[in-house]
Amino acid sequence: MKNLEWGKMSFSYTKTDYIVYSTFKDGKWTPAQLSSDFNIALSAYAGVLHYGSSCFEGMKAFRGVDGKVRLFRPEENAKRMIRSAKFLDLASPSIEQFVDMCVMCVKANAEYIPPYETTASLYLRPLLIGSNPQLGIRSSAESTFIVMASPVGTYSGDKILVPGTAVIARNHDRAAPNGSGSYKIGANYAQSLHPYNLAHNQGYRELLFTDALTHKYIEEFGSSNFFAIKGNTYITPDSDSVLPSITNASLRTVAKDLGMNVEMRQIPVTELAEVDEVNSCGTAVVITPICRIDDKVRLEDETPCHVYKFTDECGVKSRALYDQIIGIQKGTLEDRFGWVLFVDC
Repeated sequence: MKNLEWGKMSFSYTKTDYIVYSTFKDGKWTPAQLSSDFNIALSAYAGVLHYGSSCFEGMKAFRGVDGKVRLFRPEENAKRMIRSAKFLDLASPSIEQFVDMCVMCVKANAEYIPPYETTASLYLRPLLIGSNPQLGIRSSAESTFIVMASPVGTYSGDKILVPGTAVIARNHDRAAPNGSGSYKIGANYAQSLHPYNLAHNQGYRELLFTDALTHKYIEEFGSSNFFAIKGNTYITPDSDSVLPSITNASLRTVAKDLGMNVEMRQIPVTELAEVDEVNSCGTAVVITPICRIDDKVRLEDETPCHVYKFTDECGVKSRALYDQIIGIQKGTLEDRFGWVLFVDC
């Protein structure tokens, strides 16, 4: 194990030893290869550089209380990448190839898997890009699949579940109806960067988007899904323009297992006045509690038109959900859903 300051890590890039890559060309994938060179050689005409033909995934490897290394639901990430690639008409790796290359990357960078006692983990970033030279506006005929890794902590260092603030930006849209919002493609994130920067510069941790058609209903945060606790009910938006989060799906399963009601439906912004707990959820943090949401007509406005306040600490039910997911990921709780893949490092 590398001698790193595991407890001081944030969710940021730390170089490891290897990446794994394979290229689809002439109708087939090349054998997966390890490389210590993190620079990619691409033609200046590569489709990804002109037309944004890229999609990606994010998942984590954990060192458990028993010393064993676990990957959390990699097959679901593989399925989601296949779905994103199909939307882009890019050749994508099979579920088996995707998982095998992720395992290969974990094993090659095993010294960077943080110790169990910390809140850090080894983050994997599988990336698929259109890589052949082209000029016309069309889907790439060739694609390159790369899996890379970086040890990461939480957004707030060794602290977890620290509530933050969010702002609703009704004059900025993340995704249009019938658009690309439900796919994990690079273009969706590029579109959110400017309003996200505006929100961060105003001191907000998160940016919450509404539906692009009416701006009446909650969609998702710029970096992750939205869910709230209302009494004994877990509620999260049901929308064709929201990314199907694997973390959100896992939390819903756990919520039902704990005896909670689960609702996927349209959530009016005004319903925020009735909920008890609000969180963003995703791979990077599992959940981030939100203690206040400012609703602005324009993100650039200084004064919100409405302020919704929630608990200043992580809510009791949200904490119970978090503890269940982390317990399964780190081996302190039984994996009763069959979610983890053990990696022999």
